[in-house]
Amino acid sequence: MYNKLITNIKPLGFTWETKDPFLFCVHHLDNYPKGNDQLGPDALLEGRNLGQDFTTKDGWRMYHGETIPGFPAHPHRGFETVTVVLNGFVDHSDSHGAAGRYGNGDVQWMTAGSGLQHSEMFPLLDKNNPNQLELFQIWLNLPKAKKFAQAYFSMLWAENIPVVKVKDKNGKQTEVTVIAGKVAEVSAPNPAPDSWANDPANEVGIWLIRMEANAQWTIPAASLEVNRSLYFYRGSSINITGIRIENYHSVDLLADQEVIIENGDKDAYLLLLQGQPINEQVVQHGPFVMNSAAEIQDAFNDYRKTQFGGWPWSRFDNVHSLKMGRFAKYSDGREEIK
Repeated sequence: MYNKLITNIKPLGFTWETKDPFLFCVHHLDNYPKGNDQLGPDALLEGRNLGQDFTTKDGWRMYHGETIPGFPAHPHRGFETVTVVLNGFVDHSDSHGAAGRYGNGDVQWMTAGSGLQHSEMFPLLDKNNPNQLELFQIWLNLPKAKKFAQAYFSMLWAENIPVVKVKDKNGKQTEVTVIAGKVAEVSAPNPAPDSWANDPANEVGIWLIRMEANAQWTIPAASLEVNRSLYFYRGSSINITGIRIENYHSVDLLADQEVIIENGDKDAYLLLLQGQPINEQVVQHGPFVMNSAAEIQDAFNDYRKTQFGGWPWSRFDNVHSLKMGRFAKYSDGREEIK
């Protein structure tokens, strides 16, 4: 233990370790070149392990995409994804016929529940300039009672996500974007209905924090049982209770006391994840997260039999028209256009 408030400090990689009720977080940062007519990179793809391109080359990766970067159709069961897009765009398509394009501050909250297939492609919409993509995908577990909830997704559009702005005694500002939970009596938009985050008693928080150079901000206290982790992903350094934290490190904090963050000489960008633990056995195999190995086997068997509704799109790496803006089309026929 480092002191009474900090319990762990770790360097960050591509996949970030999280604590119950979260499963993990991935930070995608790709500086894609200008796009081509297929919404892929206007660049040679030679030398890449297409279909499994997770090595940063020339500042970007194709992931499982072969023409367009991203993740073609794949199944999930038993958990939720919260996809926070800071820059760039994601094209969503799923086995229930739902679709969407979101980005530049938008968040998609998706409950896989009993099972679905979806694709997450990264269309390069600008054909004249580079296309930076930066996003977090956070996996949030579902309790056993909700593992077979109906699959669902909702959009938290950037315009509707509240931002709390606080100035310290020296006039330096901190901005907190409240994706889940509550900060200074400001509540986030409603999460998915079957989410662990939907019960305020579970104190789930997903906050993006931006601090001006040399700013101070106090993280409010939560309950003792809450797991709380802070991910410092851009800046110079921060100081917590006399301990210097370097850029691209995570810090696990005791949650039942206020914690003062003192920023260094550059703007700092942080992600905070917290929540009451579910405290159930977790068995994960690839895209499925259940409570036992037998349930994992059942998930594979069910997927082989049903394909979780099949795939209604003409291609597994489906993207939408270049002319489309931000939108969501839900399986019940509702549409949102931004």
